[in-house]
Amino acid sequence: MVVKETELPYLRRCVELAAEALRAGDEPFGSVLVDAGGAVLAEDHNRVASGDRTRHPELELARWSAAHMTAQERAAATVYTSGEHCPMCAAAHAWVGLGRIVYVASSDQLASWLAEFNVPAPPVRTLPVNEVAPGVAVAGPVPELTAEVRELHRSFHRGRG
Repeated sequence: MVVKETELPYLRRCVELAAEALRAGDEPFGSVLVDAGGAVLAEDHNRVASGDRTRHPELELARWSAAHMTAQERAAATVYTSGEHCPMCAAAHAWVGLGRIVYVASSDQLASWLAEFNVPAPPVRTLPVNEVAPGVAVAGPVPELTAEVRELHRSFHRGRG
């Protein structure tokens, strides 16, 4: 699936949210939920530094959508995100019936960066979204923004590992 030029502002906002997470001492991930008409409904960034490793923005947006949107609205919505959903977030996305996912950096890219930065593997294996949620339309990575996301992760992991 192709990422359209008109979608780049949402993805840039995801990178900004990831940078906000980094400034707050958290892992740099950010996500934006957009309705079928292009209106931003909700956004968030990683909050795992709280000690709750499930506080991913994609999971928070899935929960928000279940509480505030109809099934039809969720199916027509798009989640933009700085990094491809982890298996937990991909499952939540599919379970609540959200529509398309558009990400800047893929799980494979993140895994290779973390290996390069000598970061231990996470406790959950990274998988492409469609291995967890085969019915979800997915687009990414987005080369225009990937270097920025890589740099955020490098900054977070500098001195670790």
